[in-house]
Amino acid sequence: MEENIRLNKFLSDAGVCSRRAADKAIEEGRVLVNKKPALMGQRISSSDEVLFDGKAVSNANKKPVLIAYNKPVGIVCTAEKKEKNNIVDHIGYPERIYPVGRLDKDSNGLILLTNQGDLVNKIMRAVNAHEKEYIVSVDKEIDGDFIKKMSDGVYLDELEVTTRKCKVKKLSKYEFNIILTQGLNRQIRRMCQMLGYKVKTLKRVRIMNIELGDLKVDTYRDVTEEEIATLNKMLEGSKN
Repeated sequence: MEENIRLNKFLSDAGVCSRRAADKAIEEGRVLVNKKPALMGQRISSSDEVLFDGKAVSNANKKPVLIAYNKPVGIVCTAEKKEKNNIVDHIGYPERIYPVGRLDKDSNGLILLTNQGDLVNKIMRAVNAHEKEYIVSVDKEIDGDFIKKMSDGVYLDELEVTTRKCKVKKLSKYEFNIILTQGLNRQIRRMCQMLGYKVKTLKRVRIMNIELGDLKVDTYRDVTEEEIATLNKMLEGSKN
């Protein structure tokens, strides 16, 4: 491990949780350094002992893991144990992993899980503007005005923000394809609601170069070496 590393980065690199979740755990007193409660912003070295929820943490010789999972409706994209339908316990992967971002409980489709903290940050930070693609069905017939307004950006009252311009294509009377480069909370559902539509089904089919394909619901696969090579190339220059 590199010397004098931030504790939240160490926990993220070790595959325990994201940096944001690490900060929350530190605030909640769930992290100990040399048997003392950790401090926000604390830096550690290789000689320090770190405990997370009472278990020792090490990132030595950690094999990188990146899997693609077809999440069913009802599973919650969190590693929090208090959530009975949390994605980590549901999958039961033999190593400690956590989800790359979120896919809301009522949605299904592709989500990545990993033990690589920097990878999570590079993919998820909005400033990096990486694509995520969805297929959505709604309760009313889609017209040209709907497609144009969705594409141009929709002001979301609840979040007080206008969504970025995006690519939207009508697939059928009630179904469309949308490619986003940001990930606001329940963004597509909120966009549709502002235009008088209600989402019936929402499935994510692609994250950057990684596609859902024919992966069966509630199953996962290892992301291939070829996919990882392409992903890393796409992430060059991304902030973490």
